[in-house]
Amino acid sequence: MEQAAVYAVSGTGPAGSRQGGRAAAPAWRRRAGRLDALLTEAGRALRVLDGTVSHERANPAGPAAADDPVLSDTAARHAAGLMRVNHVGEICAQALYRGQALLCRDEGIRRVLLQAAEEEVDHLAWCRQRLDELHSHPSLLNPLWYAGSFGLGLVASRAGIPYNLGFMAETERQVEEHLEGHLNTLPEQDSRSRKIVTQMRDDEIGHRTTAEDHGAAPLPAPVRGAMRFMSRVMTTTAYRI
Repeated sequence: MEQAAVYAVSGTGPAGSRQGGRAAAPAWRRRAGRLDALLTEAGRALRVLDGTVSHERANPAGPAAADDPVLSDTAARHAAGLMRVNHVGEICAQALYRGQALLCRDEGIRRVLLQAAEEEVDHLAWCRQRLDELHSHPSLLNPLWYAGSFGLGLVASRAGIPYNLGFMAETERQVEEHLEGHLNTLPEQDSRSRKIVTQMRDDEIGHRTTAEDHGAAPLPAPVRGAMRFMSRVMTTTAYRI
């Protein structure tokens, strides 16, 4: 009885009871930690890989129409190979930026990385839609590309903010070069793929500029060379598989 009176006067009570008209916080409640963040990223990776992750912007090619140019079988296979390469590039960029953001302690830079990653999701969706239209498929090795790039992002995040942004700037610079090359080799009549690739290139230029404006440091030549080598392996493989 005396204990009940103390609760009534002080407004306190046993864990889980109402205190002063307000529910007490459960004793088991805890703050989200690093493991929670990793599990969240694992769930997002699955949605990225199966194509169900949500995107915001509409496809720059617009809806498919009955009067769209019909590609020959050879042209369609070549266009599909290039769009598959582009899709893999966006898989890698998405994973790289989210890996970097996961361990980034600067909230402003973290937002820059996550914003770039969100725009890469738009690119993923556009490439996937075009692959479907061309009756083709994404790379069968996408889980491998995602895991490797996410791990690289985790490593890059520990190199300091300037080099962290340097990875972003160098990634976008190399992607720009690939997209320019694809615009030169895509079938001339494939206007839908061209519109998608053009918008992707413009977005990548914006990402690179943003990274440089925030203080991106040039990466050492051996690192840039290693990135180019891995890019060649990825593009050669993804074009076929």
